[in-house]
Amino acid sequence: METAEIEDKGSAVDQVVDAIRRLMRERNLGIGDALPSEIELAAMFNSSRNTVREAIRILKAYGIVESRQKVGAVITDRRQQALMELFSFAIDMSAESFLDIQGFRRLIEVNLSDLLFQTIDDAAIARLEAINDAMRLAPELSEAAEFDFKFHAELISFADNRTLSQVYGILQPLLQRLMEAGKRSRVAVESAYDEHCDIIAALKKRDRIAYAYHMNRHLHAGLQFIQPPKEPRQI
Repeated sequence: METAEIEDKGSAVDQVVDAIRRLMRERNLGIGDALPSEIELAAMFNSSRNTVREAIRILKAYGIVESRQKVGAVITDRRQQALMELFSFAIDMSAESFLDIQGFRRLIEVNLSDLLFQTIDDAAIARLEAINDAMRLAPELSEAAEFDFKFHAELISFADNRTLSQVYGILQPLLQRLMEAGKRSRVAVESAYDEHCDIIAALKKRDRIAYAYHMNRHLHAGLQFIQPPKEPRQI
């Protein structure tokens, strides 16, 4: 392909990206609203469907839209999460960073009992138990880490505080990477399973002291599975 053709193609896609963003502003479309179909957008902008598809792909990369089955391109806002995904891979998962992150979680999750005891019911308890069982049975350690995050995210959701749920959603890439670092063996998964069981038992009894104790112990326990920093070699 000649250079001029590549530039023309890139220019056409950029124009459609700008046109879609203008359309979102003009129609006052917000998060959760669906864009017109690719065929409709191509007709609106007098463009090819391939160009529209490439423009949608770019908007997905920006975290502005996502594809949903039977709906098409839906407006979202994953820009903060995309940034956290980048940050999570850049951060050094050392003992120090583990303690910093878990200290933040401790401020929230250990002190969550008052909110939880007001809202949690048998169905919520059963949901936590099912997630915990799935974590234990997960064939891959990375999958076990996903269920570990899901357990804590579900716990946060039961507190019925939308801001906390949004914060954990944004932090998911970082927290999940931390959980993966703490699940380098089946022993670590079994330990997390038992600790989750203790937390669930405290929730069932509405025992604030037991809940705080077991949650605090659980958030600190993973430190033993984090690799300590290597000592510098002596010359």
